Amino acid sequence: MAKTNARPGQGGERYVPWEERTGAQSVVYFTRELSAQGLIRIFEKVGSVLDGKVAVKLHTGEKNGPNIIPREWVKELMEKKLPGSVIVETNTYYDGDRYTTSQHRETLQVNGWTFAPVDIMDEDGTCMLPVKGGKWFDAMSVGSHMTEYDSLLALTHFKGHMMGGFGGSNKNLGIGCADGRIGKAMIHTAEGSDNMWSIAEEELMERITESTKATVDFFGKKIAFINVLRNMSVDCDCAGIAAAPVVTPNVGIVASLDILAADQAGMDLVYAMKEADRKHLVERIESRHGHRQLSYMKELGMGNDLYRLIDIDHEDAEITPAAAVEGVRPFGVWDE
Repeated sequence: MAKTNARPGQGGERYVPWEERTGAQSVVYFTRELSAQGLIRIFEKVGSVLDGKVAVKLHTGEKNGPNIIPREWVKELMEKKLPGSVIVETNTYYDGDRYTTSQHRETLQVNGWTFAPVDIMDEDGTCMLPVKGGKWFDAMSVGSHMTEYDSLLALTHFKGHMMGGFGGSNKNLGIGCADGRIGKAMIHTAEGSDNMWSIAEEELMERITESTKATVDFFGKKIAFINVLRNMSVDCDCAGIAAAPVVTPNVGIVASLDILAADQAGMDLVYAMKEADRKHLVERIESRHGHRQLSYMKELGMGNDLYRLIDIDHEDAEITPAAAVEGVRPFGVWDE
């Protein structure tokens, strides 16, 4: 049940530079290779923790969404590295193409998610997972099927988000595993409000993060995080064909066993770009107080915002985010 005596934190509109961060360092892997092979190579750096029945949580998108992770990349990864794994999703809170299970399955067909089983985890109901140390929740309502899995890969399209500022691994799990009627309402809607989107900014980031913590704690050490920095509209894939045009350059893929480090690295790569390349995405992140996702993950002990960035394209050399984005080209200027 949601608590009512908490107050939101502050600072979600401000990017915290590297030199102001403290604590231990995690490891984040990086590749510039935006392809099925690049995805497989970086998965190999973190995928050994996944065993048993593996769930692959990704955003399958609204109908004909142009920016989702390419299906052929996911197909090749699952066939070669995760045979028998299952794509997992939940229904949406808003009335759209994935509001009911039947609508959701039709959208999955339209978008080409037909090469592997897809489990809509709240199809048969919900269950409550504990939220340890939360100030908004003691537990979060998720799709009941989640407890049937032994491990989870958060395979995330890193991009902007209308309300969250940005969508990384934290948003993928926090919103994406909460069930469509109860869990998502707990995150988005103040008790007694007739505005379903009544919670925003700092409080929304904290509620998303507490929801994520329930999932991360459930899987323990059997969870890995991959963020794909490609086709980064300021809007989420839930916007489908209505998403704002992409203007931020493609960067590459990061992976880690630390969810905070994975999302922080994605953020640092964006901020390391030239101002002209990053300004639209940065404005979306800061105006929605999206940085509170990161600072609250740290407060909840979910990971480290310092990390070693390992360039798997160059014999695992350690590099800086600035070096990683050297030479990125304006969106649409590619050799493909």
